[in-house]
Amino acid sequence: MTAAPDRKEPESPRLAYRRALIELAEADERVICLDSDTGGLENTFGARFPERYVNVGIAEANMFGIAAGLASRGYLPYVHTMATFATMRAAEQLKVDIVGNELPVRVVATHAGLSATHFGTTHYGLEDLAVARALMDLTVVVPADASETAPALRALHTLPGPSYLRLGRSATPAVHDVVPRFELGRVVPLRTGDDVTLMAMGPYPVLMALQAADELLADGVRCRVVQVHTLSPLDTGAVVRAARATAGLVTVEEHRPCGGLGDAVAETIGEHCPVPHLRVAVRGRVGTVVRGHREALEEAGVSAAAIGAAALRVIGKPEAVKVDA
Repeated sequence: MTAAPDRKEPESPRLAYRRALIELAEADERVICLDSDTGGLENTFGARFPERYVNVGIAEANMFGIAAGLASRGYLPYVHTMATFATMRAAEQLKVDIVGNELPVRVVATHAGLSATHFGTTHYGLEDLAVARALMDLTVVVPADASETAPALRALHTLPGPSYLRLGRSATPAVHDVVPRFELGRVVPLRTGDDVTLMAMGPYPVLMALQAADELLADGVRCRVVQVHTLSPLDTGAVVRAARATAGLVTVEEHRPCGGLGDAVAETIGEHCPVPHLRVAVRGRVGTVVRGHREALEEAGVSAAAIGAAALRVIGKPEAVKVDA
């Protein structure tokens, strides 16, 4: 097993995940790795534990059914596919076989959002969180960088029920200088401020929210920045506290506006503390030109500039400050 690189260097969450899964398997013989020909697991987990690695092939629905059977017999299966296939192609098996029976299957969904832009629109995962969040009792986690992947995996491993771990494809810059304590269902405060709250989820959304906050601070706007890594169950207490402490909220996510973080926050403040709330999310047609991960997000409306503009609208100063993209 290769050593982890310097945590401050960009690293692929998939590589961090593979190391963490091997560590779990070394400590727990119940861990089974089910693969859908994603590439890489056969040379890592499969090489270390060949008797506990099964490549089902590109047959996600069958893989989920197999995982449910294994879980019902006391094993802890980890299933691997791309986010769009986990929640679209195998949605029925996820709902009925796994979540419907409250089985401890861990769905590891990679290539989420626009992280697989070079594969084309068939591989974009922009609706997966809406499906996952709609399934009762499915814990949904989205780490902000590779350093959070192993702590997230260890936390999910102890859960009695099903979970969905959303990862990107390639390396993204580190968010955390020091890896914070990972606690399921709790947000991570990143910046203090009393003008407006930026709630972000996922690698580039969090990085962009921090950039927007720093640039707005130079012009006197103090943004509270909060990282959300657990979408379900959401830390509703933190959402309400932020809504009461600032003029309003801006949510930022690598997902369509419907069904993800924006909807979860809107439902919470609508019930407990109505305040202005704007969503920065992927909008419009995407994938007309192949671009890098961050560039594709910016083209689709998720950028530091969009976050800054939304924050200014929330506090009633839409023309006050120009934030660079």
